[in-house]
Amino acid sequence: MPYFTNKVVVVTGASEGIGRALSMDLSKNGAKVVLAARNEDRLNGLKLEIEKTGGTALSVPTDVTQEEACKRLIDTTIAEFGRIDILVNNAGRTMWTTFEDITDLSIFEKIIQLNYLGCVYCTYHALPYIKKTKGLIVGVSSLAGLTGIPSRTAYSASKHAMFGFFDSLRIELRDSGVDVTMIAPDFVLSEIHRRAMDGSGKPLGKSPLQESKIMTAEKCASLIMDAMQNRKRTLITSFRGKIGIWIKMISPGFVDKMAARSIEQKK
Repeated sequence: MPYFTNKVVVVTGASEGIGRALSMDLSKNGAKVVLAARNEDRLNGLKLEIEKTGGTALSVPTDVTQEEACKRLIDTTIAEFGRIDILVNNAGRTMWTTFEDITDLSIFEKIIQLNYLGCVYCTYHALPYIKKTKGLIVGVSSLAGLTGIPSRTAYSASKHAMFGFFDSLRIELRDSGVDVTMIAPDFVLSEIHRRAMDGSGKPLGKSPLQESKIMTAEKCASLIMDAMQNRKRTLITSFRGKIGIWIKMISPGFVDKMAARSIEQKK
């Protein structure tokens, strides 16, 4: 994909899952990748892996829940490369429990801060530079950002917020040359499920999903690469997700049943 050659791409949540797989694909296709996440050891390991294959990477440990950290990420990128072509807002966290079983409501604040406000902070500080390159902003949301999902109230709310923010921003930027691509993955094999919070805010420790039945991070990253190259408006990564969005407009109650059944089948 020559589109990515020498482009400077910032990826948040780069240390594992979709972010890691996407960073590897970007580097293999000639991009200069800026790796952002909280775990410095994982970031440095990924940086070394990219460099061993002849790629270029910059590791910037970043907690996107802190605005100053997001500003530092962007400033460090500009100091190193002098430009930003693409920002991928991928960092995120989830939870698995019904609303009535939650005992610690700070779960909502923590997830909104990471999944939604982290995107706002990074995008705000990167936007002036992306406008100069007529670049691309990517938001990795979820199917849960397009429909309700049982046991995922806080997560779904944060992903809906991402769609609202980036859809509005796209309109504001319509004459700037900057495009906004939204990604709505179905279930993807990732550590995010093991680290999902239970009702008390503690990590589950194990995935609640049958992982052999869900998409790999590498497959998801490949689909995202294509969407980025073609500067698509929205990518829904599964057939059932695409069908579900259309059916929701006609029979929302049926989609509610589909969502409930989907969760039960993945357990």
